[in-house]
Amino acid sequence: MSRTTRLSVTAAAAVLLAGCATLSIEDDRAQLRAFSQDALGAKVARLATDDARRETAAEVEQLLAAPLSADDAVRIALAASPALHALLAQADAASAAATQSARLPNPVFAFERLTRSEDGATDKDIGRTLSFSLFDLLTLPARMRIAEHRQQQLRLQSAGGVLAAATEARAAWVRAVAAQQSLAYFEQVMRAAEASAELARRMQSVGNYSRLQRAREQAFYADAAAQYARAQLAAAGAREALVRALGLDGTQAARLKLPDRLPDLPKAPRDEAEVARRSFDERLDVRLARAELDFTARSLGLARATGVIDGLHLAGIRNSETGEPPQKGYEIELPLPLFDFGDARRAEAQSIYMAALHRTAQVAVDAQSRLRETYGAYRTAYDLARHYRDEIVPLRKSIADEMLLKYNGMLIGVFDLLADAREQIGSVIQSIEAQRDFWLADAALQAVVLGHPMAAPAIETRAAATGAPERPH
Repeated sequence: MSRTTRLSVTAAAAVLLAGCATLSIEDDRAQLRAFSQDALGAKVARLATDDARRETAAEVEQLLAAPLSADDAVRIALAASPALHALLAQADAASAAATQSARLPNPVFAFERLTRSEDGATDKDIGRTLSFSLFDLLTLPARMRIAEHRQQQLRLQSAGGVLAAATEARAAWVRAVAAQQSLAYFEQVMRAAEASAELARRMQSVGNYSRLQRAREQAFYADAAAQYARAQLAAAGAREALVRALGLDGTQAARLKLPDRLPDLPKAPRDEAEVARRSFDERLDVRLARAELDFTARSLGLARATGVIDGLHLAGIRNSETGEPPQKGYEIELPLPLFDFGDARRAEAQSIYMAALHRTAQVAVDAQSRLRETYGAYRTAYDLARHYRDEIVPLRKSIADEMLLKYNGMLIGVFDLLADAREQIGSVIQSIEAQRDFWLADAALQAVVLGHPMAAPAIETRAAATGAPERPH
C-alpha cells in the first residue's frame, strides 16, 4: 500500500469515528420524559418553540381553573418552572460539551508564499501543509467512551433535578394547604375569644363579673388576635413559596386556588419491607455515584496513556519553487518528555479515582440509612395523624357535646362553654399539623426511594392554642 493510500485510509477512518459522536440532547430529553412519566406521573415539557410554550401555558391555565391538587402542582412545576428549565438547559449545554470532547479537531491547512528578487528576476516559493493530530485520532475511542459515560452522568443529574423540583412542589403544596386550613380555625379561635371578651365586658358593667375575670378574657382575646395575625402571615408565605416552586407569574398566581383541606390519610401506611425491596441499583443517587466512578476510571486510563506523550501531529507537505520540481513529504511532531514525565498527572488521577471509589461506598451507606430514617419519620407521622383523627379529636367532640348538654341544663355557664370550644379548636389545629407532617413525610419518602437524598422531615406539631382563662363558678 502506497503512502498516499495509507493517508487516505487514515483520514477516512477519522471521519467515520468522528461521525459517531453525534449530539444526544434529544435522546437525553426523551429518557428524562420517560423517567418523569414513570416515576412521577408527569411529563417534562420542552419549551424550545413558541408553539410548545403556548401549549404549556394553556395546560397550566387549565390546571389553575380548579382547586389545585398535589399531583397537578407537580405537573405545573415540571411543565412550566423557569428554574427547572434553566437547569435542564444547562444540562443540554453540558451534553453538547461532552459530545464536543469526543470529536476530532479539524485538520489545519497552512499556506506559505515567499518571493525572492535577484537581478531583476523574481522567484516564488509556495508551501502547503495539511496537518492533523494523530494523537487525538489514536485516543479517540477512549475519549468517545468517556464522553458516553459523561452523558450518562448528565442524564442522571437531570433526573435528580426533576425529582427535586417535583418534591419541592409537592411539599410546598402541602404546607400551603395546611397553612390555609389552620388559618380558618385560628379565625374561629379569635372570633370565639372576641365574643367571650365582649360578654365579659357586659357582665362586668352590670356587676356580675369581676375586673380580674374580665381581664383574663380580654388577655386571651388579645393573644388569639396575635395568633391569627401570625397565621395569616404564615399562610401568605406558604402560598408564595408554592407560587415560586411552580414558577407562576403574577397573573397565574392570582388565579391559584387551593382546596379547603388536606387529603385524608391513607387506610394503611406503606409497608417497610415493600419499601426496602426496591432495588438500590435503581436509585438515582447510587446510579449517579457509580457513573461518576466509571467516568473517573475511564479518565484515569486516558491519563495513564497520555502521561508521558500528550501530543503527536502528522502533516503532509508540498513545496513549490520557481524553476524547481515540487517537494513532497510529511512532518511528524512529537513532544519529548525531558522535563515532565507525567508522574504527577498519573498520581493525581489515581487519587481522584480513590476519592470517587470511597464516595461511592459512602453513597450506598447513606442511601440505606436515609431510607430507614425517612421511613421511621413517615411511620411516626402516620401514627400521630391517625391518633389525632381517631382518638383526640373524637374525644374533644364528645366532651363538647357533653358540655353543651350541661349548658342547656344550666349546669355550667357560657364561659365554660366558650373555653371548651377553644380547647376543641386547638386540638383540631394540632390534628391539621399532624396531617401536614404526614404528607410532608410521604413526599420525602417518595423522593428518598427514588434516590433524591434529603433529611427526614421533622415532626413540627405545635402546642395547642388553648390558653383558656380560669373558668368562673
